[in-house]
Amino acid sequence: MTMRTLPVGEHGLLVELESGEAAEALHAELLRRAAARLLPAVREIVPAARTVFLDGLADPGRLAAELPGWRIPPLDRGDSEIVEVPVRYDGPDLAEVARRWGVPPEEAVRIHSDTEFRVAFCGFAPGFGYLTGLPERFHMPRRATPRTRVPVGSVGLAGAYTGVYPRASPGGWQLIGTTDAVLWDSAREPAALFTPGTRVRFIPVWDTADIPPDSTTPEQAASEGAAP
Repeated sequence: MTMRTLPVGEHGLLVELESGEAAEALHAELLRRAAARLLPAVREIVPAARTVFLDGLADPGRLAAELPGWRIPPLDRGDSEIVEVPVRYDGPDLAEVARRWGVPPEEAVRIHSDTEFRVAFCGFAPGFGYLTGLPERFHMPRRATPRTRVPVGSVGLAGAYTGVYPRASPGGWQLIGTTDAVLWDSAREPAALFTPGTRVRFIPVWDTADIPPDSTTPEQAASEGAAP
């Protein structure tokens, strides 16, 4: 596994990987070693798209020197908790997603709901997880023009990821459905429904898709920077 390590302050270490899958595998191995007390004491291990950040290390340089010699096994997608999320596949972009996939909308629903996803990392907003699992041929570009408001609970696709909006916000992901699941609850432990490494299945609440028209107006469709 190719990696590059960068010091971050006195007690932090950033590990850059060649792919998202490599970052997920390293994150899983770090958690395994930490649980087995085979890792130096660390305050936090934070995965991202192609990096893993470790904070609170007493000697980041030592771990940076050791990491290249580790044997990091391939990611085992069946080794963690699974969360089932009920979804109404009624999103305004479902028809466009199905068209790009070259299948009827009902088949697009089946493909998505038959996929077992894994939370690769979290970001953008509290409770927003970036979920991987769809084969590359089903990866989707973002909308050319983002929406100024995406409703809470919207299930969307962008690039290699599936995500669920934990609150109403601007966004440019392709919306295929909605869920009533609570993604973030500060009174819950953990507060986030999706945490890195969690497996996720989307469960349709009906068998066929009911596809509404896209009601986004040109005035609502102003671009919104880095929002999902």
